Amino acid sequence: MKIGIDLGTCNSVVFTPQKGVVLQEPSVVAVTLAENKILAVGETAKEMLGRTPDTIRIYRPLKDGVIADFRVTQAMLKYFLDKVCGRWRILKPELMIGVPAGITSTEKRAVIEAGMNAGAKAVYLAKEPILAAIGAGIPINSCSGNMIVDVGGGTSEVAVISLGGIVTCSSLRTAGDKIDLAISDYIKKKHNLAIGEQTAEEVKIKIATALPEKEEKKIEIRGRDLILGLPKNIKISANEICGAISDTLIEIIQVIKSVLRETPPELSADVMDKGMVLSGGGALLRNFPELIAQSTGVPCTMAEDPLTCVAEGTGVVLENLDTYKKSVMVKK
Repeated sequence: MKIGIDLGTCNSVVFTPQKGVVLQEPSVVAVTLAENKILAVGETAKEMLGRTPDTIRIYRPLKDGVIADFRVTQAMLKYFLDKVCGRWRILKPELMIGVPAGITSTEKRAVIEAGMNAGAKAVYLAKEPILAAIGAGIPINSCSGNMIVDVGGGTSEVAVISLGGIVTCSSLRTAGDKIDLAISDYIKKKHNLAIGEQTAEEVKIKIATALPEKEEKKIEIRGRDLILGLPKNIKISANEICGAISDTLIEIIQVIKSVLRETPPELSADVMDKGMVLSGGGALLRNFPELIAQSTGVPCTMAEDPLTCVAEGTGVVLENLDTYKKSVMVKK
């Protein structure tokens, strides 16, 4: 049994080569404080965000793409494995987990240990930009250069890949979560309204845009008025949000530019020809590919299924471990 997991800050996707994507859930865990027991994982736990009494704690065990809370991550992995293989599994599965390219060896070891303790036979790690590229259908083993921009919840990763390996790469711990934060900060400052994480995310998904639009969308949001302390509704427009998140998007674009600067000229020519591929949940932000193309002068297209790219990549690598030996990092 082989299982690929895209362990994300925001969402985790589980993939098996036989069935494809079998599970897609938020990386959120609810724990009761008294018995220290796990109440809920995934979707059900996410619904509790910002609504819990003081007897329940909500954890997002991954921060900026790496493990921030080891015990909770392990429990979450175990929950995913139980859900996919059944509780009473006879054979231990082999796990392939996608990790950020800019990960330290200590962080690597934490992921391997969490996987082993959750009941895996072996844990392989592979770098997310390579997995995202494979999942997006880019022929990574060819000798031409391909550029992938993977904007997730916790990290944005930009890499130029050629001959199955990463030639230049940069990791930035600014991504979807920081965009949510920029939205809630803006609404706090401009409208004196405090909103929760989920509302900020909803605003991002429903109306946020990377470039100002002529026909803009509006959305009504509710929160707590910071002056009166009472609940209040306000209407907010897409172009307002566009201004609020522009600084965060510029940070991501700076990293893309720095990778382009470090790319060897032969590969730059390839990237110019083919354009770069945008994957990860951040790719779903409206007009983001256009903004990147405008800022860098390099065409930018969105991967087919940006959310599941990395998980699909794990599936392909698991099927052909021999071919992708170079891309797989560590084995235990």
